[in-house]
Amino acid sequence: MADQVKMVAKNRKARFEYQVEESLEAGLALVGTEVKSLRDGRINLKDGYAKVSQGEVWLENVHISPYPFAHYGNHDPLRSRKLLLHRYEIKRLSGKVAERGYALVPLAVYFKNGRAKVQLGLAKGKKLHDKRQTIKERQESREIERVMRQRHQGG
Repeated sequence: MADQVKMVAKNRKARFEYQVEESLEAGLALVGTEVKSLRDGRINLKDGYAKVSQGEVWLENVHISPYPFAHYGNHDPLRSRKLLLHRYEIKRLSGKVAERGYALVPLAVYFKNGRAKVQLGLAKGKKLHDKRQTIKERQESREIERVMRQRHQGG
């Protein structure tokens, strides 16, 4: 049976702010109203990060909007959410994060076979000149694409 993946949100800014060296998939422990809000796509990953503490990995500063149709028992939008990983993955990640300059950033949130998953990236922060280089490369590729389109249409 093929995996059915429904993308909920992508953190487009993460690839600009960080140099992602590897990524992994983690389960997301949620309460009922959070799942409902996720299915509606009401999540903001922009300022989110993950941290390892006491042998567990927690997703911090990710905003999942309260579910509008819940009359009681709604969730706190910015609460810490536990990430579900194997112990050996947590040990390896905590070792890497302890190195200077590494961070765990959420790259995407999606449903895979009905279960909420987050794609975590082990990333190093980019310096200002790296960001400028990324912008320059993007502009150059757009320029090349534009010239190719003009040449293809005109010729």
